[in-house]
Amino acid sequence: MITAIVLVHTAADRIPETAQAIADLDGVAEVYSCAGDVDLIAIVKVREHEQLADIIAGKLGRVDGVIGTDTHIAFRSYSKADTDAAFAIGLD
Repeated sequence: MITAIVLVHTAADRIPETAQAIADLDGVAEVYSCAGDVDLIAIVKVREHEQLADIIAGKLGRVDGVIGTDTHIAFRSYSKADTDAAFAIGLD
């Protein structure tokens, strides 16, 4: 699975509607509204790189209220749950 973290700049008066429209797109796993340099962060999960262009440039970037995006592709995922599971192998 390929994960992309998409930083989304939106029109200030359209944040809730824009967030929901992005969340409704196929391939978008989660959308967070946040404080800071961006208005929304979308997590996109796909099986093939070509799907990223279809979703991000083809759909997400065209959602009403989206002013611009900045996309980051994840190489690896690290979490406490993954680490705990790895060290628990064979304990049962």
